[in-house]
Amino acid sequence: MIAIDTVRQEASSDEFGRIEQRGIDFIPLEERHGKPRELFAVWAAANINYLYIVLGGLLTVFGLNVWQAFAVLVMGNLFWAAIGVMAASGPVAGAPSSVIMRAMYGVTGNRFSLGIFQWPVFIAYEAINLCVGALAGFAVVEAWGGALSTPVKVAIVVVTAGATLAISVYGHATIMRMSGVFTVILAAAMLVLAVFVAVQADWGYQPEVVLSGGALWATMAAGTALIAAAPLSWGVSPDYARYLPADTSAKAVAVWTALGGFLPCVLLGGVGVLAGTVIDMADAQTNLATIVPAWFYPVLLLVIVVGAMANNVLTMYSSGLYLQAVGVPLRRAITVLFDGLLGVALACYALFVVDFTSALSSILELTVIVLGPSIAIYTTDQWLRRNVYDGVALNDVSNRSVAWYTGGFNVAGITAFLSGAFVAALFVQTDAFAGPLGTQLGGADLSWVAGPVVASCVYAAMTKLRYPDVVVREGNR
Repeated sequence: MIAIDTVRQEASSDEFGRIEQRGIDFIPLEERHGKPRELFAVWAAANINYLYIVLGGLLTVFGLNVWQAFAVLVMGNLFWAAIGVMAASGPVAGAPSSVIMRAMYGVTGNRFSLGIFQWPVFIAYEAINLCVGALAGFAVVEAWGGALSTPVKVAIVVVTAGATLAISVYGHATIMRMSGVFTVILAAAMLVLAVFVAVQADWGYQPEVVLSGGALWATMAAGTALIAAAPLSWGVSPDYARYLPADTSAKAVAVWTALGGFLPCVLLGGVGVLAGTVIDMADAQTNLATIVPAWFYPVLLLVIVVGAMANNVLTMYSSGLYLQAVGVPLRRAITVLFDGLLGVALACYALFVVDFTSALSSILELTVIVLGPSIAIYTTDQWLRRNVYDGVALNDVSNRSVAWYTGGFNVAGITAFLSGAFVAALFVQTDAFAGPLGTQLGGADLSWVAGPVVASCVYAAMTKLRYPDVVVREGNR
């Protein structure tokens, strides 16, 4: 009877309205539940986000016409295919991405990779989302005639962060349930906005200075890097698939995950492009008020707040798992709270000390240097191993671990990551930093393709040479 009660208690450890008990530890088979199609709502809710409207609008600010901008949107968001493939490792391993990556970098190497290069990116994205939501909250107060003092602004940031943290702390089951609610609400509001924008858009729009030749390709490359930063920031897709049964179709997991991100990002980016044909999207939030009815503008602002929260729920949840994988000996709920506080502090700095809007583009493009190679290495490792991972073995961090390699470091993974990041940096083009190769190409930012290609090739070659036992051949699968 005691054994049965124990199983029942464990099986209910991931329920809506209860704080999730699991962190980065292996999810036992008896606790697995759900269907792959549920992943669509998770990723749609996180990406029906005003930020993507802004990013689409920036493409017109860069000087692209409607169809050039749409081509860039599709190209940059094709990286969602890689995020879908990554998600397929979750059910197999029963572990989050931060644990599975031990197979690619080694136990110790993974701690360095997460702690130095990737976890700080999560905090930056948390701050970006908090800023987007807070700016909309400020506008709501002003629209309703309220006084917008500094204490009021800080209160808006704190309340927005608190509501987001509550869902993130409760964890997986609560996130899965709330995602459906968020998706319906956000999709309905964004559909109304899309209608208002499409009716007034100039579908034959041409910028004042028509780009051609090298200047056009350089601008499109820079735009693709900006758009690609969004899907590349979601290399945590296994975190939300790890509770699915181990025999769940890998194809179904990949497709539902990829579609959940790709469709809203492209469609909302398209709304931003069309809006950019009639208003200046450099100040999107203010200027959108001129093309929507007065009654809808406060609704739109509230939707922006909710969308930023939905996006940040996943960011805060996974960043808490990352901290555990780095080695912080705290429960997941505590690490999520710690991350949230850091995000609030950084958001307040961005809102009250520096110019957040001017820094947004550079922040997103610079993250491609780190995130592109990381995702390329992950998907390459899946290909080499035929997506075969032992979640129990990967949770062993001793020197007897299957992921110990050479002194705790997978030399192939570390070398590939540094090589890919270095090459990406040579091509990146932002206001803060311009890589020499990108500059020689007339400002063409090819970091989004150069870094991942180099990282993938280096990792595959070094793994086959240094760790041949890692490669799973079809006949031995």
